[in-house]
Amino acid sequence: MLARVDFSKLTLMDALDLAILIEIEALQRYTLFAEQTGRRLSSDTGSVFQSMADNEKKHRDQLVERRLALFADKPPMVKLDDIFDVEAPDVGAPRRNMSQLKAFQLALASEKKAFAFYDEALPSVKQPDVKALFEELRDEEVEHIHMIETIIAKLPPSAAIDLEDEDAE
Repeated sequence: MLARVDFSKLTLMDALDLAILIEIEALQRYTLFAEQTGRRLSSDTGSVFQSMADNEKKHRDQLVERRLALFADKPPMVKLDDIFDVEAPDVGAPRRNMSQLKAFQLALASEKKAFAFYDEALPSVKQPDVKALFEELRDEEVEHIHMIETIIAKLPPSAAIDLEDEDAE
């Protein structure tokens, strides 16, 4: 995970912009994975990735709404180039026929990666409002982790089996 940002100099607007970009990166990656793996069933890997993309979009939209309320249309100082793989799952991770369980495990690892990002950034944050936002975002990642762990715990045994490749025949 990489962020080329000096956390000690972040303003609240910069922190919100950074959080929005992190959600955008994850949204784009999950959308790509959903397209790469395809969706044949409501419980297949592509569906898992699409549901994660939907979650990232919802979180992004909430952050955008908050940012607009506080800072209107003031241009952001932080750019997508300033981050890489903060929450987004690893580019080469999905396989077309991977099991639903493996897809959720990939999502779980990504949420844990996002938690670590915010948790490790906190000691460098100097502004109290930025620190509060990062603590809030870190705690939301804990909620996301628990949500995915709950889903994994409820998966049937068949969710651990990689899907058959229909094209292999």
